[in-house]
Amino acid sequence: MRLRRMTARRSSVHGKGLFALQPIAAGDRLIEYKGKVTSWRRAAARQRSDVGHTFAFGLSNGRVIDGSRGGNSARFLNHACSPNCEAIEVGDRVFIHALAAIKPGDELFIDYGLAVDGEITDDIRAQYACRCGASNCRRSMLRNAE
Repeated sequence: MRLRRMTARRSSVHGKGLFALQPIAAGDRLIEYKGKVTSWRRAAARQRSDVGHTFAFGLSNGRVIDGSRGGNSARFLNHACSPNCEAIEVGDRVFIHALAAIKPGDELFIDYGLAVDGEITDDIRAQYACRCGASNCRRSMLRNAE
């Protein structure tokens, strides 16, 4: 029997988060980000009603993995400016790997590095505010929040 390595539960950072149940070594592949591969337009239309939460993972080919459709617990990964995990894209698939050793009970984080079209207004800044609390927090989930 294989022991579960992580679980989703309430996060002090935002909503639900993904937490380690077992020690995780740096470099370990943890989970695949699953969901329906679709267009940004379709994913955005589905998620308009759930303000403050997005389960869309952008791919380099312009498509998106919509974790709200057939997704798994990877959709609960929260953003941090000093993440302990990274996303590695392989075709239309995304795998989450540990960047450092992670202890049981630690929350798993990736840097969302989000981009938005157009001017970054105060409303956009508020919508994408970071709550990670890291000493180097840039106070935004956006890649370029200046």
